[in-house]
Order: sequence, then C-alpha cells, then structure tokens
Amino acid sequence: MDSGRWNEPVTFETQRLGQYRTIASADEAARALLMDWPVHSGHAFMKAQKACLAVLEGREAPEAAREAFLAAAEEAGVFVRDS
Repeated sequence: MDSGRWNEPVTFETQRLGQYRTIASADEAARALLMDWPVHSGHAFMKAQKACLAVLEGREAPEAAREAFLAAAEEAGVFVRDS
C-alpha cells in the first residue's frame, strides 16, 4: 500500500515540550492524529482524519492530507516548525 508520501514534510511539537516529530506521509499523519494529538475533536481534526484515509485508499492526492493536517494543527494550537 502506498503511504501517501508528501512533497514537503511537516515538523510539529509533540505534547512533550521541546520534542518534535516530522511527518512525511498520510500514513504517518494518521498515526500522529490517532496517537499523539492533544485533542480528539474539532472540525479540522475530523477533516484531517478523513483526508488521510482518503489518501490511503487512493481517493485523494497526498497533499490533501498534508493541508488538512496543517489545518488540524492550527485548530489544536500545535506548534509547526517552518521548513
């Protein structure tokens, strides 16, 4: 199965202050949203989960999941490092 690789990875601060994680695919983003996300609700959070699934099922382009992941980070107040 294609992991939905992104053209440009996203690095975000985890719930542990000062610890960062870099995400480079829809598969990695889905895992981060399920296991490492500070909130489990919200419109952008739900949209990001759906976008990751759609990419993994081949129904969306990988960049759709990346954009949705960034929106979920903004909604949750998750710090994202500039590339």
